[in-house]
Amino acid sequence: MGEAVYPNNDMPTLPTTPTTIGSSLIPVINKLQDILASSGTELSDISVPQVAVVGSQSSGKSSVLEALVGRDFLPRGCDICTRRPLVLMLENRHPNSDDDRSEWGEFRHLPGRRFYNFSQICREIQAETERVAGCNKGVSDNQIRLKISSPNVLNMTLIDLPGITKVPVGDQPSDIEARIRTMIMAHIKNENCIILAVSPANSDLATSDALQIAKLADPTGSRTVGVITKLDIMDRGTNACNFLLGRVVPLKLGYIGVVNRSQEDINKSRSIQEALAYEKRFFLDHPVYNGVSDRCGIPQLAKKLNQILEEHIRRDLPCLKAELNSRTRAAMKELQIYGEIVESKAEQRAILLDILRGYSDDFSAMIDGKSQDMSTKELCGGARIHYFFQSMFVKHLEEMDPCECLTDEDIAYALKNSSGLRNVLFVPEVPFEVLVRRQIARLSDPCHQCLRVVYDELIKISQACESTGLKRFPSLRRHINEVIQKFLDAAAKPAEAMIKNLIEMEMDYINSSHPSFIGGNKAVELAVQQMRSSKGNCPQSNNERPVLPDGSSSTRTWVISSIFGSRASSIGSPAIQSPGETLHEVKHMSSTTQLTEPPSILRPLEMSENEATEIIVTKLLVQSYFDIVRKNIQDLVPKAIMHFLVNHTKRNLHNTLIQILYGENLFEELLQEQDEVVARRKHTQEMLHVLRQAVKTLDEVGSDVESLHRTTNSGADASTRLTSFPDITNGRSSSSSLSSSSKHRARKLRNVE
Repeated sequence: MGEAVYPNNDMPTLPTTPTTIGSSLIPVINKLQDILASSGTELSDISVPQVAVVGSQSSGKSSVLEALVGRDFLPRGCDICTRRPLVLMLENRHPNSDDDRSEWGEFRHLPGRRFYNFSQICREIQAETERVAGCNKGVSDNQIRLKISSPNVLNMTLIDLPGITKVPVGDQPSDIEARIRTMIMAHIKNENCIILAVSPANSDLATSDALQIAKLADPTGSRTVGVITKLDIMDRGTNACNFLLGRVVPLKLGYIGVVNRSQEDINKSRSIQEALAYEKRFFLDHPVYNGVSDRCGIPQLAKKLNQILEEHIRRDLPCLKAELNSRTRAAMKELQIYGEIVESKAEQRAILLDILRGYSDDFSAMIDGKSQDMSTKELCGGARIHYFFQSMFVKHLEEMDPCECLTDEDIAYALKNSSGLRNVLFVPEVPFEVLVRRQIARLSDPCHQCLRVVYDELIKISQACESTGLKRFPSLRRHINEVIQKFLDAAAKPAEAMIKNLIEMEMDYINSSHPSFIGGNKAVELAVQQMRSSKGNCPQSNNERPVLPDGSSSTRTWVISSIFGSRASSIGSPAIQSPGETLHEVKHMSSTTQLTEPPSILRPLEMSENEATEIIVTKLLVQSYFDIVRKNIQDLVPKAIMHFLVNHTKRNLHNTLIQILYGENLFEELLQEQDEVVARRKHTQEMLHVLRQAVKTLDEVGSDVESLHRTTNSGADASTRLTSFPDITNGRSSSSSLSSSSKHRARKLRNVE
């Protein structure tokens, strides 16, 4: 630590060249936070140690901050002054004897502009506050970020928050107190935030607003430092010693008492150096406070905050390194998505070929079930197509009734109409073929619907394919979609024609010789059994023959060639007269009746047993042949769709994309990036650069911590400055930090009490 400015070194002052463990890390983190705050990216949630200053209005917060910086730069007044959170990043820099302007400030909203006059910094803070919060005491949670670079400050981040107020003034809303408390809590609830709770000594410290809100965010008091201001204006005969010793409201990090400049001192332009000298004399001359000198004065506060910062970095270094490494990997992965800037023709050719190949590979991988991004929540890709074939198309065909929309009346009309002017003597093949063709035609719609479903699924697969780099070029994405659409349309046409041909082939030739076809004899046998079962009679013996009307038994069996025959005349019927004789007799007969006009629609008479049997036989034949055709369609239609559409697309998609899209006249149009992608790439590159610097700095700091730890354990005195800090874990001073005179004064104070 640098030389103290006070004589006799009884009370250390602000260090001139602090070199703590965290001194090399915080500037990088400050830079990182500054970039994140300007871009509003997800990295803004990185948790780093910072100090938030909270307190009631006019509690002396601004005076404490100015004393830590050593400069007047904050707006002053009797009313609320801090109306927007001020993020104050203090950066220690080595003094340069050749540079008269060794201290300067820079605002984030004015990048590149340095303020060497701190009065101008004050005016800029006030102007920026009024720009957002208005000119009439309004408040806003929009931060002002100010970096101050000086050889006389410690590396740390301080946040000056608006003071807690009770009564609205000016343009302040009626719930101003609740809003300010919410704003404060949003900052101090971070576990890495050190809370600097500022309370004036001339008020009731037990009911301090700062201590109350700090306790809400930090119930154990493990990260709260109490600051008691204005000790010099307490009533005579009173002191804040019990608070400084943590006897009233205990805090693990303890308390520090300070003396602020009064408004009269500020009006008279009394410098901070003069105020520090006055503060030193006040504590040395005070009969009570001189016994607790390690808890009094701005220099002690600076030293305590410096040590707390070092302890936080030492404790949180592994987690912070892991977080930064994780974010670095994420930034690298994001940068890979954006890719490199494409400039030359050769680069354009290479990247276009790579994207088209990757797209085709991803398309085939999704169909074959080899995609790296395979879903575990639902069926996708080829699995969906297989599901459509087996669980939808095949199942739907299985559930189709072969005789649906085919009633007994329809079959009866078909049988009658097929006989023409006479009764049929043989198998009525015409009605059977007419009826079975009608049923086969019903298979056409499900087959074409299956083709449409697979087509739509291939479109979805093409849209789901996002090969590396494709997101960068929306024009290329649109052109690929157009090519895929036209390609699948062209491939679907032969598939559709094949399905149509399959249905027409089955309808065009009825193969009644198919080995799986039931055949006429079997159909008659089953029909007779159904008729007997429906009548409830005992089945006729296989040796008995059907009896004709004259009592004789028929010499014919129930075979397919006779069941549709005419009603044969009985044996022994009279000889048939010649047509001429019959007509002559009819002419000489007297007319006794006249025929009525036939109806427009003629229906057959009541159905006979033979006709019912004929209907059953026809149904059995239709059902048997429909089952044969259905199995063929269930097998051949998926094969046709796979051959003409799916596999054809897999085989020829890549070549088609190359033929249509790979042309030098299209490079500029296809590889045109969006402005947003260009901006995101640049931002990610900057972020990655900062993250890598932060990781590198953390690695160096980690080595320093390990070296310091080994030196401390070996008893070396290399860290005398650090070990001379007061013990902040229990609010009491360590034996090495108190001089013998301080110990004597402390014993004297306890005797007085």
